[in-house]
Amino acid sequence: MSADHAPRLTPQEAIIYLMVTASASDGRMSEKELRSIGRVVRSFSVFEGSDEETLVDTAEACGKLMSSDGGLHKVLASAAAAIPAHLAETAYAAAVDVVTADGGLAMTEIRVLELIRTTLKIGDDGAAAIEHAARARHMTLDAV
Repeated sequence: MSADHAPRLTPQEAIIYLMVTASASDGRMSEKELRSIGRVVRSFSVFEGSDEETLVDTAEACGKLMSSDGGLHKVLASAAAAIPAHLAETAYAAAVDVVTADGGLAMTEIRVLELIRTTLKIGDDGAAAIEHAARARHMTLDAV
């Protein structure tokens, strides 16, 4: 891959790239976020038939791309090219689910989610519903 071109991804790889990118956007990937990525891959129907063993390799490839010049732009461009319109909300839901797993959102995570949302052309109502559902899934008994 040249420095000017984004890689060609499968829809599943693209969703993993978005989850990893959103998670790492605050400079770290929490244990809860990492577990959430694994849970999404195991439970979302879009990943049926996928080999979960390739998750680490895919995440590492994403990290390498992110650290390249224009890495965020390349991830977003690759994801947009790979994710069919009918899976855009699914991809956004996966990214939101991961970054809300640890209970808080850093400004950088919010900004990356906005970029993902714009890239995937998610409308305000759809995004609000996805974000609300993710918050509800991650509530705990001791949450205030």
